[in-house]
Amino acid sequence: MVDLLKSREDIDRIDRQIISLLEERMDIAKNVAEYKISVGKKVYDKQREDEKLETLGSLASNEFNKHAAQELFTQIMSISRKLQYTLVKTESVSKSFEAIDKLPITADTKVVFFGQEGTYTQQCMEDYFGTDIDSFNELTFRKVMEAVKEGRADYGVLPIENSSTGGISDIYDLLLEYDNYIVGEHVVQIQNALLGLEGATIENLKTVYSHPQPLMQCAKFLEEHDYIEKKEYLSTAASAKKVMEDGDITQAAIGSKKAAGCYGLKILKDSINFDNTNCTRFIIIANQKIFLKDANKVSICFELPHKSGTLYNMLSHFIYNNLNMVKIESRPINGKNFEYRFFVDVEGNLCDAGVINALRGIKEEASSVRVLGNIKKE
Repeated sequence: MVDLLKSREDIDRIDRQIISLLEERMDIAKNVAEYKISVGKKVYDKQREDEKLETLGSLASNEFNKHAAQELFTQIMSISRKLQYTLVKTESVSKSFEAIDKLPITADTKVVFFGQEGTYTQQCMEDYFGTDIDSFNELTFRKVMEAVKEGRADYGVLPIENSSTGGISDIYDLLLEYDNYIVGEHVVQIQNALLGLEGATIENLKTVYSHPQPLMQCAKFLEEHDYIEKKEYLSTAASAKKVMEDGDITQAAIGSKKAAGCYGLKILKDSINFDNTNCTRFIIIANQKIFLKDANKVSICFELPHKSGTLYNMLSHFIYNNLNMVKIESRPINGKNFEYRFFVDVEGNLCDAGVINALRGIKEEASSVRVLGNIKKE
């Protein structure tokens, strides 16, 4: 009969030895960091670590213990690197960002928003900047990005995430392509309505137009009225405008009450989205690397090779620096099969020591990393 109490005592004794050896190892890791500082050597040496893991695995007595040893020492070496990052003060990836008290907004400030007049994006812009702002619209996400990048607009307003249907992946890709930065955000409650001409009825409809996101948000209603053909269009407001211009009472649009007022349509049915708490998060973008001093959410993007454990290694930098991750999105990298780009939001400020240290570690270990912005979350 195995003596459970004795076995537990033996495990406790071994664990104490492991802790003692771990502390001794971490002290030596500091010496390694000092050497790297003196010669300007990077902390992360992948080839050295891979060779060491192979050697350590070969010391185990069976295949199971080999994998266990390699997994254990992978984490020990990762922890060692995190200690060294606090000592080796490499340049932070956020160094070029400027902290400001408030966004520069003057009588000459121009804002571009996505979609036609009457979109939720316009509502967001007016909520954020006020109704007297000098603004213009563009009909595609790309055109908004271009206007901001080229300086034709100081700020741009774009939807990035819906509470019912998730993130809008195109926006993430375009942020990188146009080298724009997130400087603010605003959340708008979404109440999608079915809009039609005078004389139209739900029973007589044949076609409904809207942006793909509202069509998804209203999927339950549309399934219940499956005789109505769904057609994707540029935006909710552009859909309302099309219905007005076509003058066909068998057509309808899904959009806001504001769009109904703008284009002289009547509301055939209000609040047809399946989630009454439905809301969309919009971002405010600029082509300047600026952030508010009281910002508390950092958005970053990093690229990783398609290899086991690489994502965990990146996310562990947030864990060890006590940073709360609030969002993660993945996107495939064009031209690199099965390699991915990750978009992550964490709570914090670019001036925080924990954020600086986490970014320093990710910069060393990821294929690439970029700060997309630091904002005050709603």
